Amino acid sequence: METMKAIICAKYGPPEVLQIKQCKKPVPGKDEVLIKIYAASVTNSDIFIRSSNVPFLMMIPMRLMIGLTKPRQEIIGEVFSGEIESVGSGIHRFKAGDQVYGLTGFSLGAYADYKCMKEIDSKQGCLALKPENISFEEATSAAYGGLLAFQSMEKGNIKAGQKILIYGASGTSGTIAIQFARYLGAEVTGICGSSNIALVKSLGADKVLDYTRKDSIKMLEKYDFILDAVGKRKTSELKKACEKALTPNGKYFSIDDSALLLESDRLNRIRELIESEKIRPINDKCYPFEQIVEAHKYVELGHKKGNVAITVNKKP
Repeated sequence: METMKAIICAKYGPPEVLQIKQCKKPVPGKDEVLIKIYAASVTNSDIFIRSSNVPFLMMIPMRLMIGLTKPRQEIIGEVFSGEIESVGSGIHRFKAGDQVYGLTGFSLGAYADYKCMKEIDSKQGCLALKPENISFEEATSAAYGGLLAFQSMEKGNIKAGQKILIYGASGTSGTIAIQFARYLGAEVTGICGSSNIALVKSLGADKVLDYTRKDSIKMLEKYDFILDAVGKRKTSELKKACEKALTPNGKYFSIDDSALLLESDRLNRIRELIESEKIRPINDKCYPFEQIVEAHKYVELGHKKGNVAITVNKKP
């Protein structure tokens, strides 16, 4: 039996519950590809699954979905990039040697050497060719942040010249949302903490507001579209004021307002914009596989800039 290394989450709890173990290497079915994973991402969803630390009213629905007493899928992780090692006889979109990136959906399993996936989009994941001009670690930022940002920004039907506000502009989805809005020709205002102002400006924001400063509320304008890129659990006086800073036909959208759509067509569009250098994914830190506990601790602090990646295997 061939084995692989994987990060196991055998019970809910703090980062220390994560353990590296040897597991059976998966074998692809005729409608699956076998991916050697080079990098994964530590997302807030991974934190929620590992810790089960969610509001009480969400506890029962979440446990029913991912596992009552422990995660139903012991190998967690939902964002990855890697290379296809082999393909089943029914695969048409990919071939061995293709470099890919994507999300694993409800199947999880990205914290491991290998993962089998179908080529058809479903709640079990989506898969596309990776942008050629970025690293595997950067591709995990593009996959997760890109899907969140593009899906959210498309709700605004953004036109050139419109004023767009992004709350949480320095996060995984916020950093890509800024660049996408600029690509569409919008005037962009980003909101972030004082330590991230330079980063947000470098990504193309026309104006940047500091959510820790009370006078930032007075600097709000009227916006055609406002994106809450941090989610509804995080709030501030400035964020509350943002909800009222809309033009008569303006729209306010939170990344929590709808489930993330796992669509390879959108991943392909993200790849095209990255390869044409219209967008660049941002990684804050990259941890080695063996430091998964430290990576989870860092993300749990809530102050990361962009994405946090894990190097699972190094490309030869």
